[in-house]
Amino acid sequence: MSYYAGKYDVAVIGAGHAGCEAALAAARLGMKTLMFSISLEAVANMPCNPHIGGSSKGHLVREIDCLGGEMGKNIDKSYIQLKMLNTSKGPAVYSLRAQADRKKYQAEMKHTLEKQENLFIKQAEIVNITLENNRVKSIETNIGAIYDVDAIIVATGTYLKGKIFIGENSFESGPDGVFPSNRLSECLKNLGVNLVRFKTGTPARINKKSIDFSKMEIQEGEKDIEAFSLEDEIDTNKEQLPCYLTYTNSKTHEIIRKNLHRSPLYGGEIKGTGPRYCPSIEDKVVRFADKERHQVFIEPMGENTDEMYVQGMSSSLPEDVQIAMYRTLPGLENAEFTRPAYAIEYDCIDPSDLKLSLEYKKIENLFFAGQTNGTSGYEEAASQGLIAGINAVQKIKEKKPIILSRSQAYIGVLIDDIVTKGTNEPYRMMTSRAEYRLLLRQDNADLRLTEIGHEVGLISDERYNRFIEKKKNVEKEIERIKKLTIKPTEDVNKFLEKYNSSRISAGVKMSDLLKRTELNYKALSEIDKERPCLTKAETQEVEIQVKYEGYIKMQEEQVEKFRKLEDKYLSENINYDDIKGLRIEARQKLNKIKPQSIGQASRISGVSPADVSVLLIYLEQLKRK
Repeated sequence: MSYYAGKYDVAVIGAGHAGCEAALAAARLGMKTLMFSISLEAVANMPCNPHIGGSSKGHLVREIDCLGGEMGKNIDKSYIQLKMLNTSKGPAVYSLRAQADRKKYQAEMKHTLEKQENLFIKQAEIVNITLENNRVKSIETNIGAIYDVDAIIVATGTYLKGKIFIGENSFESGPDGVFPSNRLSECLKNLGVNLVRFKTGTPARINKKSIDFSKMEIQEGEKDIEAFSLEDEIDTNKEQLPCYLTYTNSKTHEIIRKNLHRSPLYGGEIKGTGPRYCPSIEDKVVRFADKERHQVFIEPMGENTDEMYVQGMSSSLPEDVQIAMYRTLPGLENAEFTRPAYAIEYDCIDPSDLKLSLEYKKIENLFFAGQTNGTSGYEEAASQGLIAGINAVQKIKEKKPIILSRSQAYIGVLIDDIVTKGTNEPYRMMTSRAEYRLLLRQDNADLRLTEIGHEVGLISDERYNRFIEKKKNVEKEIERIKKLTIKPTEDVNKFLEKYNSSRISAGVKMSDLLKRTELNYKALSEIDKERPCLTKAETQEVEIQVKYEGYIKMQEEQVEKFRKLEDKYLSENINYDDIKGLRIEARQKLNKIKPQSIGQASRISGVSPADVSVLLIYLEQLKRK
C-alpha cells in the first residue's frame, strides 16, 4: 500500500559525502529539501578510510569550502592529525591531509544536517522514481511513502546493488553491513539509465592492543598549520594522535601468491572494474612483482576507540589468509582483527551521459553525484554533491547552471574529465590531471571561487567582506614591494651573506630579492622595516605570487589561448551526422556527449584536431548565415 507523503523541492537519495553536500546546498539556497539514507547511522560514514584530503584531494576540500560547502568545516572540528603533504615540491602540489575521528566526523555532520533549516532527513530506501513528460515527478520509499519533487539528486555511493566479497564468501550488502539498494538499481535501468559495474575495497581493522609499535616508524602530525576551512580560526596546536609506518616483505608476498586462487578478484567472481590508483595488496604483489616491499600505514580510527586502520592492505582474500599475511608485517605479528578486509562491487552510471551541470541528459531535473558517477574518494564525491545541489536549485529557479572550467578549479577538471571522457574505472583526482595546476593552488582557492560562492548564495556577506579585505591586502603588498628599492648598504649585504645570497652593488627591488630561492618573505622583514602587518595566509599568498610570477603568467597566457575555444559554444540541438567532413567515430562521440563548447569537444576521446577544424568552420558558416 502506498500513501502520499507531501511535496518537496529537492530530494537527495543517499547521505554519504555527496548527499550531505547536495542536501545542505539545496536547503541553504531556500529549497524545501528531503534527504534519504538507508540507515541514519550511515550518514557521512567513512567506510573506506578515516581521513580527508591528501594529494590533490586537499585542493578539492578547500574548493568545496570556498564555494560554501561543509566538508572542510567538518574535518576541522573532528581531525586527530594534520599534515601538509608535498612540501618538498612546489606550492602547486601542497596538499593538506587530516586524519579523522571517524565517529566524531559522522556525528558532527549528522548534527549539522539535522539543524539545517529547510532540510528534512528520513531513514528509508528509495525504490521508485516516476516521470511526467520526461521530467522527474515523484519518488517512492520501500514502505510506500510517495513524495512529489521538482528535482532529484542520486548520490547512492557504493550501495546500488552492493555485493561484498571476502574470499569464497559473498553476500549482498552495502559498506559496513548496511543494506544495499537493489530496487533503485532496477528502477534506473527501467528509466533507460545505463549502468556499469565497478569495484572498490577496504583493509582490515585491527585492535591497538595487539600491535607492537616499537617495530614501526612513528608518523607525527604537524603543529601550527592552516585549517581546511577559511571560515573560522581553529586550534591547530591541539594534541594530535600519531600514525605508524611498517612494510610488507617476502613472506607476505609469498602467502598472497600461494592463495591467489582463493581471491574472487583473480578467480573471476568479481566482475566490476577496480581503481587503478588504489589497488588491493594482491594486485600490488602481482603487478609490481619486482618490489621487495610495500608501505603500510597504521592509522587511528578515533580518540575513543582502539580500532586501527591498516592503510595499504586492501584485500578480497579469505579472512584466514588475511590474518596470516598481516601477521608477517613487523609489529603485526600478533594482530587481532576487529573487521576483515573486503571488496565491494556496485552499480554506477556512465558519467558521459551527464551534462557538465551533472544533470542526466535524457531526463530533466535528474542529477547524479559522487561514486554513482564512477568516481572514487570522499572528496571527489563531496565536490560533485555540492555542484549537483547548486545546479538542481539553479534549474528549479530557471537560472544558468554553475559550471567551473578546468582553469578555475580542480572540481572543474574532475567534472569535465568524467563527463567529456567518461571513465572505465573508478576515477581518482590527481594533480597531474590539472594542466593549469600552478593556477589551481590550495592557497588561492578563495581568490578563485569565493566570488562564485557568494554570487550563488552560499558564502555570507561577512565572509565575503573578509575575503575582499584579504585580496586588497595581498594586492597592495605586492604593489609595495615591487616599488620598494633596497639600497646596497653594508647592513643589507651582511644580511644577504647570512642567507648565502649574493651581495648587491646597486639598488634592487624588494620583489626581486624575494624571487631569490634562498630568501623568503619572513626573512626579508629584517631589511624591510616599513612592511604592514599581514596574516599568515596573506604573507603566503604574497610570497607565492611574487616568487612564481613568471610561471604564473605563462599559465595565464595558456589559459587565455585555450579560452578562445571554450568560448565557442555548441548548441545541444546539433545533429553531428549533418556536418560534412567529420569522421564517423567523431560523429558518434559528439552526438553522445553533446559538448558545450569547441574546447570540450577537443577533449573527447576520438575527436581529432582535424574534426575540431571542421567544427570551427561549421560555426563560422553559421555565424555568416
